Amino acid sequence: MLKSKVAKILILIALVAIIGFSYVAYLFLLPNVKLRTDKNEFLLIRENTGFEEVLQQLQAKADVKNVTTFRQAAKYLRYKYVKSGRYKIENGMNNLTLVRNLRNGTQTPVNLTFNNIRTKEQLAGRLASQLMPDSAEILELLNDTAFLAGYNLNPYTSVSAFIPNTYEVFWNMSAKRMFERLYKEYDKFWTEERKRKAEAIPMTQAEVSTLASIVDAETNSKAEKPVVAGLYINRLRKNMPLQADPTVIFATGDFSLRRVLNVHTRIESPYNTYRNTGLPPGPIRIPTISGLEAVLNYDRNDYIFMCAKETLNGEHNFAATWSQHTVNAARYQKALNERGIR
Repeated sequence: MLKSKVAKILILIALVAIIGFSYVAYLFLLPNVKLRTDKNEFLLIRENTGFEEVLQQLQAKADVKNVTTFRQAAKYLRYKYVKSGRYKIENGMNNLTLVRNLRNGTQTPVNLTFNNIRTKEQLAGRLASQLMPDSAEILELLNDTAFLAGYNLNPYTSVSAFIPNTYEVFWNMSAKRMFERLYKEYDKFWTEERKRKAEAIPMTQAEVSTLASIVDAETNSKAEKPVVAGLYINRLRKNMPLQADPTVIFATGDFSLRRVLNVHTRIESPYNTYRNTGLPPGPIRIPTISGLEAVLNYDRNDYIFMCAKETLNGEHNFAATWSQHTVNAARYQKALNERGIR
């Protein structure tokens, strides 16, 4: 009789355990998320977002097989306080993994990239498209004189702190935290050796960035960049205007210009290097690493003049004398006229 009762109790316990395990599996462990495509999906949760908004975004990006179990899992796992961030949604994800990630703030980092940037506005827009801060907030920071002074920068030179590369960051970082993160990379780039090379020109780091941006705008050829840099350093040392067409285009704000005319070179702007000697107040685009290296390791040449080649392939003819330059310029103008480029 006793053995029978014990057996019944054990069977009952086993049944309860099975039911309990089945319930736990049903609630937490069964796949509950199905992606609609093979493309990765992410929840982008901003500050002050509520649970219902998180659920709505989840349902907008994937099929949730059982919303009720997701709600229950969130309740049992005490997911009360929504944390901002970027969270990857995986096909077949269960409630346990998803809710834990959201509750613990276990984000998937962003591979932040930016290149071929001409203006601060464009930079702010590119960064905002990949991060939580909006472009207005980022642009305000890039123009914040007091903030930038702590980094020995100003609104003209602030973009020089951004070295084009790929950086792993968290999506919900603030604009200031983003700037601090990228400035650390900028600081790493400026090794003692590079600083010594800049001083030997002599130029500040910001000036190297400014000249590098002009070099980048003048040519896409890595082989030419040190030659172009050497030419402009020659002009600076002779106190000659740089007369760099890309600075005039930057001053006009019309980046569709293919031919700089006299009317453009008369524009009043600190970026117009036909009217002003010396470097402009800041970069005319975010300089590339190859542009920076070209300035720091500039070609020691005697060139004073440069002109696009008549082949219009992006390369240049260089000259040390005005007479040779006029010959090169005539070839270029003829090529433009023949192709009807104005």
